[in-house]
Amino acid sequence: MGKFEIKDNFYLDGKPFKLISGSIHYFRVVPEYWRDRLEKLKAMGANTVETYIPWNAHEPKKGQFNFEGRLDLVRFVKTAQELGLYVILRPSPYICAEWEFGGLPAWLLAEDNMRLRANYEPFLKHIRDYYDTLFPIITPLQITKGGPVILMQVENEYGYYGDDGKYMETMRDIMLERGVEVPLITSDGPFEESLSCGALAGAHPTGNFGSRTKERFKVLEPYAKGGPLMCAEFWVGWFDHWGNGGHMTGNLEQSTQDLDDMLDLGHVNIYMFEGGTNFGFMNGSNYYDELTPDVTSYDYDAVLTEAGDFTKKYENYKRVISKYANIPSVEFSTKIVKKAYGRLEAKEKVGLFNALEDISTPIEDTFPICMEKCGQSYGYILYRSKLEKEKNIEKIRLWGANDRANIFVDNARAVTLYDRELTGEYDVISGTVKKAQDANAATPDDEPKQQNEPITFPQGATIDILMENMGRVNFGPMMESQRKGIAGCVQINGHMHYNWTMYPLELDNIDKLDFSKGYDEGLPAFYRFELDVDESGDTFLELAGWGKGCVFLNGFNLGRYWEIGPQKRLYIPAPLLKKGLNEIIVFETEGKTSGIIELKDEPDIG
Repeated sequence: MGKFEIKDNFYLDGKPFKLISGSIHYFRVVPEYWRDRLEKLKAMGANTVETYIPWNAHEPKKGQFNFEGRLDLVRFVKTAQELGLYVILRPSPYICAEWEFGGLPAWLLAEDNMRLRANYEPFLKHIRDYYDTLFPIITPLQITKGGPVILMQVENEYGYYGDDGKYMETMRDIMLERGVEVPLITSDGPFEESLSCGALAGAHPTGNFGSRTKERFKVLEPYAKGGPLMCAEFWVGWFDHWGNGGHMTGNLEQSTQDLDDMLDLGHVNIYMFEGGTNFGFMNGSNYYDELTPDVTSYDYDAVLTEAGDFTKKYENYKRVISKYANIPSVEFSTKIVKKAYGRLEAKEKVGLFNALEDISTPIEDTFPICMEKCGQSYGYILYRSKLEKEKNIEKIRLWGANDRANIFVDNARAVTLYDRELTGEYDVISGTVKKAQDANAATPDDEPKQQNEPITFPQGATIDILMENMGRVNFGPMMESQRKGIAGCVQINGHMHYNWTMYPLELDNIDKLDFSKGYDEGLPAFYRFELDVDESGDTFLELAGWGKGCVFLNGFNLGRYWEIGPQKRLYIPAPLLKKGLNEIIVFETEGKTSGIIELKDEPDIG
């Protein structure tokens, strides 16, 4: 049994301890590669690994828990311990982390009037229920019980979000009541107000920042009250969002100096040591002036690449760390190769509208129902209705809608609306959108770009609205406005249109697709490919000539692609491939396809 203390410094078993940590999110890395990434962290000179714990991954539906495979937190922690690394756990229900909804489960939003991250009892009850399962799993991993966990965090960057001190005290007490014995920390932005709003008695404050270390530590120092100064998230890079124009990279020379300053003055957790991948639909989004969903890769310009490769940053940081700690000799135990498997042509294809009944159970209602109230968290949802009384569509508006709508009338693509366009009124004639805040204005926000004809159709034609959840916002007040699909109504030519059938499309059952059901060019569809593998290797899937969608390998959701970039290839770790025949299914929503995909041996993230 051991002891970790916070006094004027960090102390491990009574001796001063220089905490040099790196972030690896076990849920963003396949388990077969955990040891490799941890070995590389140790070989750089770090003595600790830090990870968040994503509530929404571990409790995908209320009361249903998953701690297996990529979510086997105990195995990850024990692997770190086997390598002599200590562990910082951040079990806050909210993790931010550019992760879907900041780690909060989407099913919270099925409840009317749900409020987040404040002293709101319905929210706190769900946290207690979750912690009743989580903490019996993680408390035995504490150093006081023979494990490697030396610190745990209460909440996460709360000072950026709110100032409910009672909530923070409650969160602390919930953890203590469930057996936390190691010291508690908070982490906040390095500003007076964020530190003040996030301060909590009984938890040591740390800062999150990526530059100007000496200045940031001076702001943090009064809050530390003579205790150690620590940057709990040293941002060594940044994340990419779709359409941002290129892969985000940091200033290597500056960050190398900042790391030196941190270790000279205090302690550090490098965020990220390896970023990994937002597999599936688990990328988050930010929302300031507009929606900016994150790409599938969480490369982050980190110390290791998304695929675990060394970078120049690794060598620079290792050199700095060697001034403050001994660099151990580590033999890397995992053989990793990269393979270019070449071009594949589609074997079969089936239209989404043809396959609906096979992969979704419809829900009928007078009103459109949002995704969460349909019992769905991620992916797509299709709204279908008959146009019995309308003779044409001149204007259409979706109320309470998020995030992206592909609208089809009489089985033909009509219009695509995104973000703020959804809540404005789309004028078919001019091809412009009157924004929601200007809905009573006499003219649209933009000058007419074109003169179109109204959308016409035979009486009783079908209207289909395919809504995509692009990833719930993971930071700030917009988190409370993240119900996906359509939560309000559909307004056509000024009147509300009723009587809808909802088809939830979480796409966790694509094995049920029947590729004999038919296909129409230009409409959303699934395309099936076969890959025969003799030797498994890491590979990168390129979809040149495709528009937008997601990809499945042997039923596993690899993530999203979008022609606007910056990410152009999806990372496929070798352990996801099996020897022999592998099945790849591409779901393309824009009707753009070359019919060909290619597997290459290097990434292209812009």
